[in-house]
Order: sequence, then structure tokens, then C-alpha cells
Amino acid sequence: MEPKLEKQHTFCRICESLCGLEVEKQGNKIISIKPDKDHVATAGFACPKGLKQHHIFSSPDRLKYPMKRVGEKWERISWEQAFSEIGKKVKQLRSDFDPNSIAMYVGTAAGFGVLHPMFAQGFMEGIGSKSLYASATQDCSNKFAVANEMYGFPFTQPFPDLPNVNCLIIVGANPIVSKWSFLQVPNPSKHLKDMKARGAKLYVVDPRYTETAKIAGGHVAINPGTDIFFYLSFLNELIRINGIDNSVIDKHTEGFEELLEIQKEWTPEKTAEVTGISPDVLKEMVKAYAEADGAALYCSTGVNMGYNGTMAFWIQECINAISGNLDKKGGALVSKGLIDFAKFGKKNGLLVRSDRSRIGDFQSVNDAFPGGVLADEILTPGDKQVKALFVTGGNPLITMANSNKLRKAFQKLELLVSLDIFPNETASVGHYMLPCTTPMERPDLPFVFPLMLGLQTKPYLQATKAVVKPEHEQLDEATIYMNLAKHAGVNMHGSKAGQLFYETISRFNKKGKSFNQFPQEFMLNLLLRIMRQKSFKSLLKDMHGLQRQAHKDDFLEKRIVTDSKKVRLAPEILVEQLPRVEAHFTQELENKNKKRFKLISKRAVTTHNSWTHNYEDFVDGGNYTNFLYMHPEDAFELNLQEKDLVDVATETGAVRVPVRFLKELQRKVVALPHGWGHQSSGLNVAKKTKGVNVNILAADGPEKIDPVSGMANLTGFYVNITAASGDQVEHSWSGLERDVLKVD
Repeated sequence: MEPKLEKQHTFCRICESLCGLEVEKQGNKIISIKPDKDHVATAGFACPKGLKQHHIFSSPDRLKYPMKRVGEKWERISWEQAFSEIGKKVKQLRSDFDPNSIAMYVGTAAGFGVLHPMFAQGFMEGIGSKSLYASATQDCSNKFAVANEMYGFPFTQPFPDLPNVNCLIIVGANPIVSKWSFLQVPNPSKHLKDMKARGAKLYVVDPRYTETAKIAGGHVAINPGTDIFFYLSFLNELIRINGIDNSVIDKHTEGFEELLEIQKEWTPEKTAEVTGISPDVLKEMVKAYAEADGAALYCSTGVNMGYNGTMAFWIQECINAISGNLDKKGGALVSKGLIDFAKFGKKNGLLVRSDRSRIGDFQSVNDAFPGGVLADEILTPGDKQVKALFVTGGNPLITMANSNKLRKAFQKLELLVSLDIFPNETASVGHYMLPCTTPMERPDLPFVFPLMLGLQTKPYLQATKAVVKPEHEQLDEATIYMNLAKHAGVNMHGSKAGQLFYETISRFNKKGKSFNQFPQEFMLNLLLRIMRQKSFKSLLKDMHGLQRQAHKDDFLEKRIVTDSKKVRLAPEILVEQLPRVEAHFTQELENKNKKRFKLISKRAVTTHNSWTHNYEDFVDGGNYTNFLYMHPEDAFELNLQEKDLVDVATETGAVRVPVRFLKELQRKVVALPHGWGHQSSGLNVAKKTKGVNVNILAADGPEKIDPVSGMANLTGFYVNITAASGDQVEHSWSGLERDVLKVD
């Protein structure tokens, strides 16, 4: 007799939108996923990735058992063997070298759960290592670094009050495709249309006429990588027309006089030479922003990943503050989650360590070092040289700059362990692959941004049980790290009492295994109780989410955690970078007349970072590769037709890729989507695609990354483009500095 069909409500955990879902299952198999029409916040919205995730997760390529490399082959081993051997190696490395020789890379997938990042960090604290790296240094560490300097805590992240804003300027973001970063905004298209309907003025500043610009209108084309100059001239014009709030400046900020000096020379007329934005257009935007009752500037990865992305975000935050729009209805809000996380973090030293990297002497951001120096940390001999790496929920060989060099570095490691749901490119050069559960196979709460920071358009809380059970030997990361710590002879969080507590509450949860399995629901319930919320079991009854209190505008009065309790407009570490900005301006002027191409990124709605290309429906037809998108007139000048192959090169590396025309791009701007290059993975669908890894082109190393945030420059950089010649067939994992794939 077949099991009956059942419905269960849950929420998606593959991006910040956390869309409410209605799952239909039969026994332990998911039959279909639909949007939850009754969800308190997402109200029936979900994207194709979220609705098809069960097909992605049920791939036959899924990691099912612990795997160990033996020679050139992978062999299945038991969890007991995996824990024992990896633990023994960690013990040996801690004995022979500094604990910091054992490193960890935390990927994006780790961040969208509650327990995963907590236990990954706890394992590293137990080892006594501060060699932590994170995917944030690819796309958002600039925001954390600036927030720490201006507001006293890296997770203090203002966001636009979308339901009430009357002037919104979106810079380097395309939420229609990529959603709103650092903010839960279900159905971005509806929000933009609602803003237009009530008469809000919308501007989208981007090198491409994006999907968002087409809905919002008000597209302002900008030359890639020049965002800092746009912001400086915006600040200059705002001050010229007196669009500032002196009462806010006097009461809640410090450093305004220094900010006045910084902006003096950056007029709209001066910056137009490199940004391509005419002075009249910029002045119109500033006027609309200054006159609106509630306005906000918002940026995302197009700014973050560009040269001087840290400085650009700093000036943006200064503009929102001095105009009186910070902590204002319709402006940029700073919400509070279930606790005052900034106050808690500051008091307990959470995410505010000031460690320095061995290579480049970079200050840690969110307790993590720049990914752009990881290869050098592995390859450079000396004290604290990285000998081992745990990669948890990430795929750095696809996502990080100078991927060819990074691959060579990974091959030098004595221990490389990948914790993931798939055998990805990074795991392919590792020593162990540990199979983890998918979001559908674990209970959960919303991740740290909505839970602790309240980064939601409409605040709410929700809990979910696991929808299905793992079909094989996959384990949750909390269980894996707890047992690894035990076998390595270390204590989670560096606390003997903490390790004892975890093992005690897990003791009766063996589920037929010889090792303890962590009781996730117990821990999630404990977290809720500590924060004085409903129990996990009670919260499950609110299957469509439990609406919370609306956002309050009490940040400036009560919740700034700088020593002065004021917003710091001119932090010394940022002011010191102004000569770098001036040198950048000079370089842009020098390159202005050389008619060189600049490369930006582009994303499809069916693509999420590096892991959705293993589903046939997402890569069928013409989606078998990434293309170099180019304006048709630029292609004509190079005598190129669509699908012709071109070599795209920088000083760091080169890739060969087919061309596709896109008239929405500016002239001399090309776009190459990221997340491709799966030919060496264990993914049978993805490895048949012919895409190339764009990050082969990006530079790493201490001289090439942002000195404050440690971010690599992954967009808006110059490339050389030439028509491909010859039938050379190489690929990014050949150990060469080129990735040239023949496309049929």
C-alpha cells in the first residue's frame, strides 16, 4: 500500500528571501513544492530555484556516504573511520605546527541555517585557530567593515524602508533576478510596482539596462567600477544644495567637518569624466533625494565587488545619515531582531576580533581573513602556514579570485575536507568528502539576519521541522563538528563544559549509530527560550509564520554601539584610503580614451552561485554555457557573430567563451556570468556543460585586494578581448593559466 500524500509547510533556505513553501510529499519523497499563499510575509511568492530544489537535491550525484581519496579514486568509508582519521590528522597537525595551520572556509550555504555556522565556528575555536575564511570576502565584506567603523558593529546594516520610501536609488543591484541582498524582500517586482504606483521616484544606477531598471524606470548608466566617484559627487551636490539635516548631524554623528573637506573637490562636473553620468542627471537625482519625505540609497554586489567598493559604501552610508534619512520612516532603517544583537556582540566580543593575517597584515572582518590571500597562506612557508583546510558549505575553486592558483595551493594541503551535499570542484582535489543534509532534511529557524537583526521588510518568525529524512548516511553539520572535535581531542568553542553539554544532550540520540547525533530541535528550542520566545514546538503551530512587531526608529537614540554612541562619519581607517581613490580616478582618466573593455557579472533567475547547474531543466537548450554578453556594435567592430568564440584575458588568466549580443549593455562593457566551470566536478549534468570560470580572470594576493575589507575585485575590471584562433582544447583544471573550452 502506497503512503498517503501529505502537506507540510516550511520555508526556503537557499537565499535571503526565505519564501514560505507548501510541500507535498508521499512517504519520504517530495512530490511537489508550491508557494505558501497564506504566508504572513511572502504571500504566495517563490522563485524557480526554490520550487525546483527537491529535483536538485534528489540528484543521483548527491553525496550519500563519507568518501576518502585513495590514490586517484574515491572510496566509501564509515563515519567512524572518517571521524577517527580526520581527528587523528588534526591532532598531529596541532602537535607539529601552530593551531592556525588548520584553516576553514565558510561558504554561503552555511550562512542560511542557524546551527551550521555556530558549530563550524565552535570547532575552530576548539582547535584554537583563527584561520577562518568566508565567502563574504567575495561579495559583501565591505559592508561589514564599514558598519563596524561607522556604527561599532559589523552586522549593523541599514536597509531601505521599501513600503514607505518616496525616493529610492538602487546602485549596482538587480533584485528582480538576484533578490535584495541583506534584506528579506519577497516578490521584488511587486514592491517596485507598488512604489511607482504611489508616486515614489526610482533610479537604477547600473552599467546595464537591467530587469530591475525595466520595471523601476529611471535607469542611469554608469561606467563599471566608478561607483565611488558617483557617491562622492552625490555627496558634494547634496551639501551644495543644503540637503542635510543639521539637527541629526549635531546630535547623532561625529566627523562631519572632516567629511566636508573630503567632498569639496568631487563635483558632478569632475566625476562625469569617468562615471559617464552627466552633471544634470546627477543633480536631478540629488534634488529628488533631498526633497523626498523619506529617501534611501541602496547598493549591492555590483558596488561591493568593484574597485573601492568599501569606500563607495562608506560614502553611501554618510549620505543616508547626514540627509536625515537614517533611522527614519521611508528612509534607511536599522531594525532589531529577537535580541539587540549589536549590544550582545559588542559585550561578548562576537564578530569584532582584531586579528591580523600572516600574509598582507589584513585585519579580520567578522572574525574572518580575506579569501584573496588564502592561496598565499598555503603556499608561503613559515610560522602558521596553512596545512589543512575544512571547506563547509562552499566551493572556493569556483567562487574565489585567481582560481587556477588556488587549485595549485589546495593540492599542496596535507588535509582538505569538504562538507557539502555534492562532490563539487573543490572536493575533487580534497582528501575527504563528508555528506551533509539539505535544508529539506533538517529543522530550522530563519538565519541570523532575520533572526538576530530583523532584516525583513515585514518582521516575522517561523520554525520548520525537517520535511523528509536523509535517505542514506548524510548528517547535519552540528553532529559532524561535535564528533570531529571529540576525535581531535578538542572542545567545541574551546570549552570543556560546552563539549560535555553537547555530548550529554546527544547521548540518547544515536539512532543506531556508534556515535552521538546532535538533537537539533532541542538546541533550536533552547535558543528560542534564551531569547524569551515561544517554544519551537509552539512556533511550529504558526505554520505560515508568526508576525512580529513592526520596525522601530530608535537606532540613533538607543542602539549605536560606538564608544561615543554616535555615527562615525570619518573613521580614520577609511580616510587613510583617500589617496587610493585619487589614484584610481587618475587611472580611469588615463584609460578613458583607450577604449578598453570592462567586464561585469550577470545572473540568471535559474542560477544560484555555483550549484544549480546540475539540474537538466536549468541548463537545457541554449543554457549549456555562460556567454560573454556584448553590445552588438562592439561585436561588429571586432567582426564577431553570435556564438563566435573569443578569448577574454587579464594579467591573471584567460578564458575562451562564446559571444552573445545584448543591446542593454553600454558600449565597451561586457558581462560574463559567474558560477560556471564544472568540468572537474562529480556532477554528471553540470560537468557536461561548457561554461568557464570567470574568476580565473580576477587577481588575488595582498597587493590586489581591498586594504580595508580584504575583498577581491571581481567586477568592473579591464579585460582584453580577441577572436579565438586554433582548435586548442584546454580547461581550467589543467594546471595552466588558461581556460579555453571548445563550444560545439
